[in-house]
Amino acid sequence: MERQTYTNTNRYLFLFLIALMVSCSKNDIQIAKSLNKEITIYPDYKDVTIPVNIAPLNFSIADSSEHCLIIKGEKTQLQVYSDEGLFEIPQKRWKALLKEKKSLTADYLTGRRKIAVPTSRRSPAAWITVKGARQNNLKNIDVRIPLGVMTCITGVSGSGKSSLAKGILYPALRRLLFDTGLKPGDFDAIEGDLSTLRSVEMVDQNPIGKSSRSNPVTYIKAYDEIRKLYADQPYAQRSGFNPSHFSFNIAGGRCEECQGEGFINVGMQFMADVELVCEACGGKRFKDEILEVRYREKSIYDILEMTVDDAIAFFGDDKKNATCKRIIERLRPLQEVGLGYIRLGQSSSTLSGGESQRVKLASFLSKESTEGNVMFIFDEPTTGLHFHDINKLLDAFNALIARGHTIVIVEHNMDVIKCADWVVDLGPKAGDRGGSIVFEGTPDGLAGCKESYTGRYLALREKNE
Repeated sequence: MERQTYTNTNRYLFLFLIALMVSCSKNDIQIAKSLNKEITIYPDYKDVTIPVNIAPLNFSIADSSEHCLIIKGEKTQLQVYSDEGLFEIPQKRWKALLKEKKSLTADYLTGRRKIAVPTSRRSPAAWITVKGARQNNLKNIDVRIPLGVMTCITGVSGSGKSSLAKGILYPALRRLLFDTGLKPGDFDAIEGDLSTLRSVEMVDQNPIGKSSRSNPVTYIKAYDEIRKLYADQPYAQRSGFNPSHFSFNIAGGRCEECQGEGFINVGMQFMADVELVCEACGGKRFKDEILEVRYREKSIYDILEMTVDDAIAFFGDDKKNATCKRIIERLRPLQEVGLGYIRLGQSSSTLSGGESQRVKLASFLSKESTEGNVMFIFDEPTTGLHFHDINKLLDAFNALIARGHTIVIVEHNMDVIKCADWVVDLGPKAGDRGGSIVFEGTPDGLAGCKESYTGRYLALREKNE
């Protein structure tokens, strides 16, 4: 195995230790120890190593043929036993974190907060079936997908999940519903209650806009209402300003020197381009006369610099203003999917893939509910998310399902899988040894499936909870 070394900070180091103790409480974990006291953690139920750095012992990827030790994980202590003696892991910092009442991380690691398993599973409104799926490594399988509920497509990496969801299910439904889209992968047919589906949406992690001027507030259409609010202010009306003057996408009120960007891009022939703050507007994107328009002492630039949480509180203070109410209605979904911290005018290019995906989800939540079932397909939406953010994401999924929509998720996260109504587990392994259906059914049934790697982890999670 190729040697790799990780250099995490102590903060992340101790968070890992706590997560290890909670998730593997009283379960032995095998590790390999090298001569220079570098050791690697090998969970005995998984083939993949988990590398971290820890003082005084440095953890890195090592050869599995080296001497094996055992770590016994407890919620109150973590000790490493070997034939050379007992290694103690420093406890002061992680013990202090566990006692911290203001830490969401500590709340979830200690069980003060948790992502609870639903008390009951939702019943499907209808079913569709993908017949003869054989794209890439899929083994000519027939897969049933329930409508009106949340389905997780699970399995080890390379088992065929994306081939099924992104390669066949999404493009095939686009062709059936709209007679457009990319050619789907190899399969025979899609059967079932297709008449109940109104549309299908792939909610991926691609950027929400190609222009550097695109941002979350324009994507969810909240900025239309904000521009209208500023155009209704007395100074704007006296000056003849309309909503378009408060747009940084068209000429009129924007700074023409930087064309509403707030910065000037200077091309360097043999080096990376340099961004300089626009000298004409000072990075504020608008002309001075536009910035003179105020709503409760705030200019349009001040609003764009607010976070979603701050903006909801700010506009919420004007309870009698109908436009402010509509602005809050547009912004609320961003808060509900855990994006209350992003700035309204933050460039879409600075958003991570997971943040872009949640902005798209918020956009769907902000739309008026319409009749008909839309299938939303997500590809690992929990990547990079904190426990608390995952909890909010599940609430957003439930809100879509309550409106009659369908959620299909390609996912590895156990907290999401345990909350699903239906699971399709592919595998059992990757590549040529994958592509088969290992299990179809509820998460409760999956936890009892010994042939499924996902099922083993799910059973371990349920046991520790």
